[in-house]
Amino acid sequence: MNLHTINTGFFKLDGGAMFGVVPKSIWQKSNPADANNMCTWAMRCLLIEDGDRLILIDNGIGDKQDEKFLGHYYLNGDDTLDKSLAAKGFSRDDITDVFLTHLHFDHCGGSIIRQGDGRLRPAFKNAFYWSNAKHWAWAVNPNEREKASFLKENILPIQDSGQLRFIEDKDGIAFHEGINIRFAYGHTDAMMLPQIQYKQKTIVYMADLLPSVGHIPLPYVMAYDMFPLKTLNEKKAFLQEAIDKQYILYLEHDPVNECCTLQQTERGIRLDQTFDLASI
Repeated sequence: MNLHTINTGFFKLDGGAMFGVVPKSIWQKSNPADANNMCTWAMRCLLIEDGDRLILIDNGIGDKQDEKFLGHYYLNGDDTLDKSLAAKGFSRDDITDVFLTHLHFDHCGGSIIRQGDGRLRPAFKNAFYWSNAKHWAWAVNPNEREKASFLKENILPIQDSGQLRFIEDKDGIAFHEGINIRFAYGHTDAMMLPQIQYKQKTIVYMADLLPSVGHIPLPYVMAYDMFPLKTLNEKKAFLQEAIDKQYILYLEHDPVNECCTLQQTERGIRLDQTFDLASI
């Protein structure tokens, strides 16, 4: 098995929304905001190369939305999905599996492209797209608070293509040899976190359970989360497990750090080391 970091660019989100009840005077030390209170975040995906499988975990925001929509999120940086895949010697057509942690637009927007005639089609024509039935139902019938994150043009064409597959909603279920799936229910219903055995280490793709190293302290829970107290409890249990079992955390949204480990301190669980995936 080989793992490859796939950077798809940066975007901006409101710092207050990203840190919930934590005051700006505290969070801005680790994530400085611009004049509009916006902080920069990565859209860092992961490519798993194993035998005849090439598995892409999440795929960023894509580029099919109109300028008004994209203007709200200030896309920036030189990285794109295609450019990052090409740097590793691959193209979209090589992908066999697109694993979607959840269906918020910044995680699945690259799943679908808009053709010149305006029609929508899968960006990965040779791949199965993986979600789970519980989260899919949640996304296609969204609540009023979350519906702006679930864009039908990102989701419904996957089903229409016949390429959609579901993973059983069962914590610890195997997706592929060396890859088991954890479920989390605080950020959105039935978000999936791949847990990967790699070079005698365990790497967990954190998605939005832990967006960045700035979110390690327990109260640092996003205002975007549907069930923040559930997130708090999930995060508390996971972080302790991560220390006990020496997990490596792969960070999807941290603008600087790809991976980190944790340590126990007098103030609770805190950051230990940060490093790039390639150094493992």
